[in-house]
Amino acid sequence: MFARLNIIIYYYDMVRIRFADSASERRALGFLAGRFSLNTWKTGETVVSEGALPFLALEGISFVVEGPATYEQNVPRYEILLPLRF
Repeated sequence: MFARLNIIIYYYDMVRIRFADSASERRALGFLAGRFSLNTWKTGETVVSEGALPFLALEGISFVVEGPATYEQNVPRYEILLPLRF
């Protein structure tokens, strides 16, 4: 019988961050949009590239780095739409 291993793959180019409040999150998302790749969730987590962190700091936007992004957070989700047949 094989043992099940729980392996989490991290992508170190992308990091998970969280902002202090919703106002700073809106300001940061407005600043980052179009400049850096990012993904955000309703939970308040945001995944950005490591290169964006110094620019956020220079803009005076406070944030907390929670760690590297996992594979699931880093890969875009694709949905396959099948044609409906009646």
